[in-house]
Amino acid sequence: MLLAIDVGNTNSVIALFNGDEPAAQWRASTSTSRTADEYAVWLSQLMSMAGYALADIDDCVISTVVPQSLFHLRNLSRRYFNCEPFVVGHENIPGVDVRIAKPSEAGADRLVNAVGAFIAHGGPLIVVDSGTATNFDIIGADGGFEGGVIAPGINLSMQALHDAAARLPRIAIEKPDKVIGADTVGAMQSGVFWGYVSLIEGLIRLIRLEYGKPMKVVATGGIASLFEGATDIIDIFDPDITIRGLLEIHKRIKAAGNKS
Repeated sequence: MLLAIDVGNTNSVIALFNGDEPAAQWRASTSTSRTADEYAVWLSQLMSMAGYALADIDDCVISTVVPQSLFHLRNLSRRYFNCEPFVVGHENIPGVDVRIAKPSEAGADRLVNAVGAFIAHGGPLIVVDSGTATNFDIIGADGGFEGGVIAPGINLSMQALHDAAARLPRIAIEKPDKVIGADTVGAMQSGVFWGYVSLIEGLIRLIRLEYGKPMKVVATGGIASLFEGATDIIDIFDPDITIRGLLEIHKRIKAAGNKS
């Protein structure tokens, strides 16, 4: 079985595949101090509840934007799965042309999303990934990665309001009933929520205008579902883009290895 690991700045997603079929999926907060043994204990308990064991895993693929976590994840794979993990990077994804000035600056998460979104939805695409940052990634008609836009994530903006203004409370992200808030919390919720809807709508319009061709918009990420129904500029909500991309990259690497 394949274990696919996507490590984000805030959360990590781990998925177990039996062939092409997803067997189980888990989400955890990202920790750079979690050791390989701690990962193994945590993962073995979750797998046991799903009817699997660590011994079922014989392959591993990793995408991470947190380099400090990679040492422990490599050790996890080597020690408990008896395999060398494939670590996604700009230089080693078959079939993806990275068309930016400095390909090394393309984050692994963005490239994995490019693969996962393209095989499911074709291109050209705008992939809106809402996480710690909000990424707007441009995928060409042939699946190439053509750059994009990076904006602060909604949680960062909410945290900044609380940290920088002494009298503003910490609030939860919610869709308010009205745009005009009747109190401080309502005003903050409206500013954060509708401000981000306006950010998404405005940037997508500008991207489409500059690109000059019809583009589908696919939303993914931990909080993308929050905006479902709030705007009609997003064509598809697809929470599984990243994990699907990791599976496809693994399949391409295996196919290339079998041909050599």
